Amino acid sequence: MAIPAKSQVKIWSVVAAVILLVLWFLGDVILPFVLGAAIAYLLDPVADWLERKGLSRVSSVALITLFSLCIFILMVLLVIPALFEQATNLFATLPKLVENLQTFLTSRFPALVDADSTIRQSLASLGRLASSKGAALLQSAFSSVFSLFGVLTLMVIVPVVAFYLLLDWDRMVARVDDLLPRDHVAVIRTLAREVDRVLASFIRGQGTVCFLLGLYYCVALFLAGLDFGFLVGALAGLLTFIPYIGALVGGGLALGLALFQFWGDWAMIGVIAAIFFSGQMIEGNVLTPKLVGSSVGLHPVWLLLALSVFGSLFGFVGMLVAVPVSAAFAVIVRFAIGQYKDGRLYQGALHGRDSGDQ
Repeated sequence: MAIPAKSQVKIWSVVAAVILLVLWFLGDVILPFVLGAAIAYLLDPVADWLERKGLSRVSSVALITLFSLCIFILMVLLVIPALFEQATNLFATLPKLVENLQTFLTSRFPALVDADSTIRQSLASLGRLASSKGAALLQSAFSSVFSLFGVLTLMVIVPVVAFYLLLDWDRMVARVDDLLPRDHVAVIRTLAREVDRVLASFIRGQGTVCFLLGLYYCVALFLAGLDFGFLVGALAGLLTFIPYIGALVGGGLALGLALFQFWGDWAMIGVIAAIFFSGQMIEGNVLTPKLVGSSVGLHPVWLLLALSVFGSLFGFVGMLVAVPVSAAFAVIVRFAIGQYKDGRLYQGALHGRDSGDQ
């Protein structure tokens, strides 16, 4: 005899609460395993494609691991040091930028020349604070990332976890499918396929968009001669993962730097603006429609809320699981709305008459 619906709801609610408690108590301890699982999920389609081309699963995973290791080494040797150097230089230059802003404002608003002016004092204080605190924060972040434990985690645990999960991914999925309650297996499979479609479209597709757009911004701003262009382009590409935020932050930062560097040369300032405008045109009309699609169903506000809530509750691990959890929840909500609109609570007497006619 099947378990009553109320009892099933209680059981699965307890399971969900236990999972949340595990995340809460373990925190950063499970970070390498979350990262490894995310990497395995992202690379599973590549392994499946290589298998269809005739390679074994072991050979496919070994080839992917070797290629990923080469990319990682290039990143460590070339990209990350350049980003760190530009970020450090930017924080060191902030007082000069604030001084230029102060000169610009005082030339147009003479009242600000007064040394006791609140705005002038605030600008000077802002420059000193940003330079000292920003550099200290950046140094602290990089020192923690590249600490012994951080290197050990990055170089050993995450790749090993990703390797074994990728190797056994299909078997794990089949095992989980075998453990599903038989009364609801069809519905769960349908929801799981929809969740996978949303995640594949959003994470894999949006990740590719971030990479391509960040690469475009980095190259274009570097060729335009913008100071710290490489850093601004990388930041804009990374933040593109959150819709509209990348363009706003990256474009605002690039235009601000361009105003100080090219003040009076309006053609160059227009070039910097055109780079971000064209980037948004490419992203909105080519990259996102082709790589992400229009039916993902993750609204930017919903994504921001999920990142904020999970980040505040579970820290960095929470931010990593925010997207898949919010995608799954969005799919379940859409399914629940569909069930509600097909039921008597929504259709009322009309539903009853239609059922009686049948």
